[in-house]
Amino acid sequence: MKIPKRILPLVEDGLVDEVICQLMSGKEATVYMVRRGEDIRCAKVYKEANKRSFKKAAQYQEGRKSRNSRRARAMEKGSKYGKDQQESAWQNAEVEALYTLAAAGVRVPEPYGCFEGVLLMELITDENGEVAPRLNDVIMPAEQAIEDHQIMMIYIMRMLCAGIIHGDLSEFNVLVDEYGPVVIDLPQAVDASANNNAQSMLARDVNNITTYYAQFAPELAQTNYSDELWALFEKGELSPETELTGLFEVNDDEADVDTVLEEIKAAFAEEQDRLLRTGEVEEIAL
Repeated sequence: MKIPKRILPLVEDGLVDEVICQLMSGKEATVYMVRRGEDIRCAKVYKEANKRSFKKAAQYQEGRKSRNSRRARAMEKGSKYGKDQQESAWQNAEVEALYTLAAAGVRVPEPYGCFEGVLLMELITDENGEVAPRLNDVIMPAEQAIEDHQIMMIYIMRMLCAGIIHGDLSEFNVLVDEYGPVVIDLPQAVDASANNNAQSMLARDVNNITTYYAQFAPELAQTNYSDELWALFEKGELSPETELTGLFEVNDDEADVDTVLEEIKAAFAEEQDRLLRTGEVEEIAL
């Protein structure tokens, strides 16, 4: 096929010899099957920021830190240089997440590097050498669903131990080869410790995956891995060797924030009345 404009520099640099076909086009990138020598790989071409339809990107980037102070200041100010650096950071985040998660024992495509906004990485194939299907295209018996769901919960746990939450995990971001699930699509990966939305994003990731597998094994819908994972993470008790149960029960007696605030206001008002009665202070508006 005709070489896409964005991949042309990689061909000129000898990183790609041939573009075989387009595999898919999504909300943040278009993916191609490419060849370098005898190796078949995939090239993920990120769309420019103004052409991406990925919603609330800033929400996912919250907590990400730039090691370069000048770059960080430019990104905060929103200058042209800053926007370029922010775009580069968005693209490089996936490469960094892939390396980190592979080291943590999560099955992800092997990355070969990001060049001019094009991520080169391993092409995941099935036992016949064909492109591996996405999880949403796979039908399985209950036993397989239970086994693969457990594998995915372990992967999510290992991600969290590595300080990462996928943030957009679902049956559309998991491939299935002959060895099981492979996690893909990580440019929006969330910093588990620095992002205020981390807990809700973890819960969504877990619930999306559980809901899909529960189609084949309904008993999985009764599990609660997200609260179990987050509780252990917050206590500093989560490790890659933790044996999850999925049986975590939410404490209904936990403090209600609104009630606590009302109690604080009432106590403040009572103290203000006392001080006014004794003439110690002038009235302060609450």
